[in-house]
Amino acid sequence: QVQLVESGGAFVQAGGSLGLSCAASGIIFSFADMGWYRQAPGRQRELVAIITRYGGTQYADSVKGRFTISRDNAKNTVSLEMNSLKPEDTAVYYCNARFSSANDYWGQGTQVTVSS
Repeated sequence: QVQLVESGGAFVQAGGSLGLSCAASGIIFSFADMGWYRQAPGRQRELVAIITRYGGTQYADSVKGRFTISRDNAKNTVSLEMNSLKPEDTAVYYCNARFSSANDYWGQGTQVTVSS
């Protein structure tokens, strides 16, 4: 059974920092491209950051320079370090494990709220 469990969501003030973590089980973690997505109320889910199985990274323009994605294949975890948080970063953040366009998995999400 595949499980992606996010943790670390919280209420923080603008300018603050927060770290999210996603623990994966039931998959061959090192074979997956891992991503963080977010969805704010009334908006579509959007890509935040991806780290490929080879270690390459990609970020949304809105978070470049502020967020850092990393993975630990030994622990089957992917993390998102978020700095200089803004109110517009408020959203539910989801972990994604992707093997192909037709084979990916999602976590249940963790809420991040940034107050102004």
